[in-house]
Amino acid sequence: MRISLCQGLLTGAIVLNLLILYYVSRAQQQMMDKRKELGRGTRRAALPGSGVSGGVGAPGREPGGVGGEAHGRGPRVTVLLREFEHFENYVGDVANSFLRQRPELPFLAVADTSPYPPLVLPEGARLLVLAPSPDQPPQGHRPEFHVQTEFVLLVPDGVELEQPRAIERLIRELEGEGGGPVRLVAAPVLARSAVQCLHLRVNLREWMATYSTAASGSSGSVCSALQGDAVVLIRAEDLFNLSVPVGRPLFSSLFVQTALRGWKVKLLESPCFAANHRPLFSSAHNQWKADTRLKEATGRLMKSFGLKRLLLADGKEQWYGCSKETPRCFGTVRDDTPDYLYLDRWTPPCCLRALRETTKYVINILETSGVRYWLEGGTLLGAVRHQDIIPWDYDVDLGIYLEDVPNCDHLKNLDSGSLVDANGYVWERAVEGDFYRVQYSEANHLHVDLWPFYPRNGIMTKDTWTEHKQDVEFPEHFLQPLVPMSFAGVTAYSPNNYRGFLELKFGEGVIENPQYPNPSKKRLDRSKL
Repeated sequence: MRISLCQGLLTGAIVLNLLILYYVSRAQQQMMDKRKELGRGTRRAALPGSGVSGGVGAPGREPGGVGGEAHGRGPRVTVLLREFEHFENYVGDVANSFLRQRPELPFLAVADTSPYPPLVLPEGARLLVLAPSPDQPPQGHRPEFHVQTEFVLLVPDGVELEQPRAIERLIRELEGEGGGPVRLVAAPVLARSAVQCLHLRVNLREWMATYSTAASGSSGSVCSALQGDAVVLIRAEDLFNLSVPVGRPLFSSLFVQTALRGWKVKLLESPCFAANHRPLFSSAHNQWKADTRLKEATGRLMKSFGLKRLLLADGKEQWYGCSKETPRCFGTVRDDTPDYLYLDRWTPPCCLRALRETTKYVINILETSGVRYWLEGGTLLGAVRHQDIIPWDYDVDLGIYLEDVPNCDHLKNLDSGSLVDANGYVWERAVEGDFYRVQYSEANHLHVDLWPFYPRNGIMTKDTWTEHKQDVEFPEHFLQPLVPMSFAGVTAYSPNNYRGFLELKFGEGVIENPQYPNPSKKRLDRSKL
């Protein structure tokens, strides 16, 4: 069989790519092997051709030191500065402070892009730019290839090393933990605000992180997160086993990942590190720029981690999910199974909040207009189980009496199109059939569906039916009378015999046996409830 020129070129390209992947993988394995050898006292040299600017650390001058060279070993600690702003910083001063006291320690400043104005670094300090460059090898922008020590000391901008032996104290504390849950140790920076020890619980299923106060200020406080200025020591192997080892904001990124692994941080009362450069920014404008960049970086980080709601230790909340001005957090639902269920997550909290707001708003309109309504289907099921929306549901269903529709100005004229009311909610007749839909906004299509029923020979029926098994006719006596029920922070109306109503629609035992809407596509693991 003859091989054409194009086929030959394609085959050569494939072979070349496979060779590149092989050698990159081999280089990564060699790096991990070298890091493990360091623990047994093997001196390692920096990778050549790494694309990192600046020189390397000077030879050790303190034989016997825990943090520096001892008995022929290389330095055990790399000083890494990640958090600084390009437009105003003290990175050069920080590097000078550490290298003046401990010239044998490698010092690495890490930036997303090349700083402008350029950093002025002393000999022995290096700059690593994380943005890939087409003229560099793949390891050129990856920090794990540029740390050749057993430990990494994470320092904030403006900090100074006044006690040369402070680093040894941190190493002894971390080694004394013997590989237990404490995988990081920290020392406070003497700044205007004291560092605070926090407990952090991350619930990826609910897209949430919750911070709460912990004991702070006493020697040996153990917690799962820190707030404020601190110097943190971590083993290099632990740091680079995180999926995002040097994300920004550094503490937010670091402690979310370590909390998910069950790791703890030990906050020491001493030693302390000085911080003569306070405040960090010389003008209100630069402080505003820094605050704005911090907010933007936090938003990007939380989006990448899939965290949409933060509950802070002071009781405040921060939201990073969808709003009235943005599309909802998930796309078109297929097979009654939204995409987040396949990720083993439940409805994003911003969506639940929007559904609650829309439901409360719609119920108020219906009640003031004299439209009889009741909680329908899975919405009623959520009210019975949780007094709220089912945690994995994506809309709200209300039944209404068809004969009451003319009473409501928002509904009676919808045959001619949709209506955006004064509060930004969109009222429309659904394109899927003869029912109504109220959307959270024109951008965000989270919605409440209104299903118009009418009685016929004592049976409630309607003109549009779906393929859902719970979408069936039912006796009108379930609605005579309607009874109040707590739902999503309001008092709504429901059928008078909710158990009989739900078991007619879903089957016996539905209240006590939760399940996802389409178990053939995705089944709920009840052991995780």
